Amino acid sequence: MKSYVMGIDFGSTTAKTVILDLKGRVVSSSVAHMGAVSGDGVKASISNALEQAGITQEDVGRTVSTGYGRRMLDIADKNFTEITCHARGAVAMVPDARLVIDIGGQDSKVIAVDSNGLVAQFAMNDRCAAGTGKFLEVLARAMEIDLEKMGGVALEAKEELKISSMCATFAETEVISLLAEGNTKPNVLGAVHAAIASRTLGLVGRVGKKGPVVMTGGVAKNQAAVHYIEKALGMPLILPETPQIAGALGAALIALDDYRSEHKDELAEMEEDDRLEAQMEFDKSCVPGCKGVPELALTEQEKAAGPAKGKVRTIWEAVQNNL
Repeated sequence: MKSYVMGIDFGSTTAKTVILDLKGRVVSSSVAHMGAVSGDGVKASISNALEQAGITQEDVGRTVSTGYGRRMLDIADKNFTEITCHARGAVAMVPDARLVIDIGGQDSKVIAVDSNGLVAQFAMNDRCAAGTGKFLEVLARAMEIDLEKMGGVALEAKEELKISSMCATFAETEVISLLAEGNTKPNVLGAVHAAIASRTLGLVGRVGKKGPVVMTGGVAKNQAAVHYIEKALGMPLILPETPQIAGALGAALIALDDYRSEHKDELAEMEEDDRLEAQMEFDKSCVPGCKGVPELALTEQEKAAGPAKGKVRTIWEAVQNNL
């Protein structure tokens, strides 16, 4: 039996890989930026994750893929939709989450989830670049500003402007016109992020606003996007430490469920062996003269009751009885 499982999110602009051990602990994760659905990018992500974990592909017992290119991966045993995997991963990161807002490179989605990370309802924009990372990328190029700096500059906005079109091409024309009219870059960028928030709010309206709300995807790293979405929602957003890996984490957790189910008898034996090993380590603390189990000081009630009459009370008994 193998010792690890893997989840891969083969996205439109980035590839993400997460490796878990059989207890569900994250062993490694990797995000590789790439061009459009790049095979080289996803290979780099997988290779980096394996290297971080100090293992090879031979040590991985099950691999599940998700994302735009999920069906292109021969390495994957199964593949699942982004909605399913992002919901599972987001709830694993933030167990109290009941709404997931995920804005990636080519689409945005809002998912209502239950306490088990199962999808209750969802709305998705995947027909155009409106309100996505690609939308920001196009407008960053039009404004001659680094994509990574957009959020910080947008937060400096002093006036509220409006971009009426959410089509990336038409919005680019609007942005150029606003700049030509003498509007500052911060004010124009504020309008860009407000437009994204408005688009996101529309998706939330189709699913139903509820909280707590977690935001995942690459755009969650953009401070202005977070600020304007929070303002539009009237609710705070919870941001995971690594928001981009939610889909890959969800895929890895599905792989773990599948693999553990297939090997449940072997895993039960392993867990029993672990329990016995832990007991043996525990017994090494035995006080001198005892017979393999450490004695525990008597409670006040036991002292008052007098001699134990031959009964040896041990730490292990106390633990078992929750004393």
